Amino acid sequence: MALKQISIQREYEKNPEISPEDIAQLREWLVTQPHLPGELLTDLDLLLVYHCCERSMQVSKQVLDLHYTLRTMFTQFFHNRSVDKKIEFTLDTVLICPLPTRSTDGNKVIYARLLDNDPRNFFFPDIARAFMMIFDLLQYEEGTWPGLVLIIDMDQSVLAHLGRLELMVLKKVLYFVQECMLVKLKQICFINAPPFVDKLMMLIRPLINKTLMDIIKIHPVGTDTMFKTVPRAAFPKESGGEYKSYNKIKEEQLDRLKSNQDFFQQENKRRVSEPLRPGARPNNVDNIFGIQGSFKKLDID
Repeated sequence: MALKQISIQREYEKNPEISPEDIAQLREWLVTQPHLPGELLTDLDLLLVYHCCERSMQVSKQVLDLHYTLRTMFTQFFHNRSVDKKIEFTLDTVLICPLPTRSTDGNKVIYARLLDNDPRNFFFPDIARAFMMIFDLLQYEEGTWPGLVLIIDMDQSVLAHLGRLELMVLKKVLYFVQECMLVKLKQICFINAPPFVDKLMMLIRPLINKTLMDIIKIHPVGTDTMFKTVPRAAFPKESGGEYKSYNKIKEEQLDRLKSNQDFFQQENKRRVSEPLRPGARPNNVDNIFGIQGSFKKLDID
């Protein structure tokens, strides 16, 4: 079924430290930026930016600009999004599951794992694209959270999957998450981590800053330390929890995406027009990494 966007009034109730005047001020600045899709951005969009930037007006401006700049440039993940055969194949390969139960600190939790462990079916750009579609729809419906915990279950991962990670694609994903994803990222947890997880970390470490590195948590196979953050019962049934089955979750996620194609048709229009960018040379993929330093600070528990 088509989802209903959370109301801006509900967001003001959830975040009493944010006022309509704050959002109006950000809107006033947006009017002066002809390269940005300001007329297509709702007050909820602006509030999501302002919230994740800890109510800093200057940082919010920088992150908002970079967020939509990267959505324009990173075409593998964001161009002309729709529920096509690639997305359907991806959701048969990887489970991406927002859990209804919050973490012990009240943060939103997304659980991800392989459903098909054949490395030949592992296409990381398509997985990143599917994840962002599910995430965008979830945020459209639920709005802000105190923070986000991302759990990646590696129990079906094999070393050959690392060979399927294209370095530039990985760099783009991590840069987007680190610099301008509109959420307060609290933890990235690798659970059931095999011995070769150290090789994954060797790939990741040069691509991220210390702040992001510090929120990555490794939970080796056979440990139950993850359950101190997220209760065991919150996980899907096949993972030892009491939530729905993998297949039921997969079917529901695909149905959610298919039922909200209009959302993605409209979101596809929210892109940057570089020739209209005032007072600066147009950005491109070659010069975007490292642009103007690091803006958004991640929260560390």
